[in-house]
Amino acid sequence: MSTTFSESSLETAKNLNTGVNPQIFSDTLNSGHSNFYSFNLKGRSSFNLNFEDLSANAHVDLIQDLNGNRVLDDGEVINSFVLSGAKPESINQTLDAGLYYIQISIDEGLDTDYKLAVSATPIDYAGDFLQNARQITLHSQAKNYSDWVGISDTNDYYKFTLKTTSDFKLGLSGLSDDAQVQLLHGNGNTSDHDVGITNESINRTLDPGTYYVRVNSYENSETFYNLSLSATPVSSSETIPTPSDGGILTTILNGAQQLIASVITSVFPDSNTQYFKGTLRADNFTYQSAYNRTIYSGNGNVDYGSGGRDLLDLSAFSSTQAPIKEGVMYNPGNGTRLFDSITFSNGKEILFEGIEAIKFADKTINLSVTPNDPLFGQQWNLHMMGVQSAWRFTTGSNNVLIGIEDTGLAGTTANLHPDFRALYTLPNNYLDEMSNFSAHGTEVQGVIAAASNNRVGMSGINWNSDVFHIDVMGRDAGDYDLVTATQALIDQAKSKNQRLVVNLSLTGGSSPQFEQLIANNLNTALFVVAAGNTNANSLESPADLAKKYANVVAVGASGGVKDWNNNPTTPGTRISYPGGWGSNKGDGLTLMAPSEYLTTNAIKSSNGFTFDYDQRFNGTSAAVPNVTGVASLVWSLNSNLTATQIKTILSETAYDLGASGYDTEYGYGFVNADAAVRRAMALARGAA
Repeated sequence: MSTTFSESSLETAKNLNTGVNPQIFSDTLNSGHSNFYSFNLKGRSSFNLNFEDLSANAHVDLIQDLNGNRVLDDGEVINSFVLSGAKPESINQTLDAGLYYIQISIDEGLDTDYKLAVSATPIDYAGDFLQNARQITLHSQAKNYSDWVGISDTNDYYKFTLKTTSDFKLGLSGLSDDAQVQLLHGNGNTSDHDVGITNESINRTLDPGTYYVRVNSYENSETFYNLSLSATPVSSSETIPTPSDGGILTTILNGAQQLIASVITSVFPDSNTQYFKGTLRADNFTYQSAYNRTIYSGNGNVDYGSGGRDLLDLSAFSSTQAPIKEGVMYNPGNGTRLFDSITFSNGKEILFEGIEAIKFADKTINLSVTPNDPLFGQQWNLHMMGVQSAWRFTTGSNNVLIGIEDTGLAGTTANLHPDFRALYTLPNNYLDEMSNFSAHGTEVQGVIAAASNNRVGMSGINWNSDVFHIDVMGRDAGDYDLVTATQALIDQAKSKNQRLVVNLSLTGGSSPQFEQLIANNLNTALFVVAAGNTNANSLESPADLAKKYANVVAVGASGGVKDWNNNPTTPGTRISYPGGWGSNKGDGLTLMAPSEYLTTNAIKSSNGFTFDYDQRFNGTSAAVPNVTGVASLVWSLNSNLTATQIKTILSETAYDLGASGYDTEYGYGFVNADAAVRRAMALARGAA
């Protein structure tokens, strides 16, 4: 967080230069005055403002400049609210390109400090990989497309088909940083094109066929762009020149080096389908009716607790014109899943998943589940995984046993954390290791299975499945080793015909006997293990078994919107700090999940235990119970699945991070609870 001093008029407003990453400021508001901030959006963006930590009421106005004169009379107030004391408020809406101001004022005779956080995430209309390329139709009159590429959206793809030989023209302009543009043909030939600077163009005569245009950021640059495309049919009497490039043309802009593009031959199966994929933040999707079928995947939403929603905007229709149905099978390219659907009277269809709210002309329908636990709004780890959407379908079942092998719990048999529910325990599970491990097992337990929707504390991921907690750390009398503990969990699950998910937020302790238990239970037991916290290029034991066994999931740690030092970060980024602390990577890494978040905690004193909440449970130990909880929800929906199938589902439905596809820094990506449970439901209904 930085401290700044804003200006007291529009003419001298403090320029925020807001972008994808949020900016957080502390400031002071003086009696009878206003503070002004300005920001300029270069393209249509999802804007978020959070205002909090006040001691007195204040007024906040979001103002759009209408003609650039920086005069208040030339601005239009497009959103406003009155902040009442310490109650936080927010603005979350889509803004067009232009100059905007934030005005903060207070009544005469009052003063207050405050905290202001703002961010603006560019809205992406193009597909981010070849299979979901934006379908366009080209004519002799140029069509213009404005969009954005950057760290969180590295690629924009457009797809068009030419029925006749045509003169193709492409122009790219309006760049503020490095970018590259390519014309792709799926015929298997490759070639490079000349390097250009700033505005560039491609002018070629193209044969009939399907082509793609790819715009992507270069070396983590971020920029808006204007893309102009046209295709004019060539008269049959003219001589058709043969392109010397063999079908793939590359122009790299702003001094970037030449790129030899890889061959891409995949074709999206339905040219009348458009697929929009959200980020890990709150995304607004505005329905475009140009396609027979439009697909929306909201993914997780780290902004859920501050009021942001993955929103489908159907405000052009009433709710009666667009009835919502459940249960349409569809494969967006990473496994057939169960989508919700809307079919219009003209036969056009919308399929969607991970959408938390739908805005109609007459009302807004909320689709996510918000429990009444007072701390749920702070549990960004659940929000970013989309657990609030997955809860529509399941909150857990007694078909699954969750096993936790960790430190003992803080408390006695009659005195556990008030946010815990009933669970299986062993006598040695209590009053253990508090001085050395700071209630580590208590923290893990809360993430997975805190008592939920009971108006107390926080929410657990799984509300209903049985939990069996066994102490394996500290070497106290009565402690189990991994072999003994794992066998006890397996026996307990078998006694009740349950599937078993084992949480191992630890490193070390593996043995040939422990490995044999994993090998013997490929169908019935899933092991979720911490990757390690040394920032190394290899996984710690026993997480390294994930590359050998299909029922072992190795979990790395991702951050949210800020790091440990309150510096803004891109959600999902692998946690890594100077000094050798960070999430391990390497062969076998399976998934990423949140770390540095809120969970149950306790402090031991001479009078017993003080139960509380840890605001920053961290490390890959903290990432593991998130995946354990989600896996238990998936298995609760379809107990006929094997443990290896659960790992496959979590992997194929993950939100891709880092390099495209699997990589050793992010594995298959960030765990996505909603997509995973939808995949499990589709398999239960006979999908391949």
